[in-house]
Amino acid sequence: MGPVTTAVIAIAAVALGWCTIEIACKPCLEKGREAIDRGLNPDYDPDEQSTTAAAPLIAEASSGADPDAKSG
Repeated sequence: MGPVTTAVIAIAAVALGWCTIEIACKPCLEKGREAIDRGLNPDYDPDEQSTTAAAPLIAEASSGADPDAKSG
């Protein structure tokens, strides 16, 4: 019964460690997984316009508005 108990404890420790790493490094892991998915997607075109968080900034800059102009 000793080896079985040791194996169960070891498997539980590995599972708990895996969950801890997934929770602690979630933002970094998500970015990496998205990059892998894009790299494996045959329909992905890096030249297409991006829909990232910077998209509103790009649209604002391309509209010709001067962000340093003082209003009023």
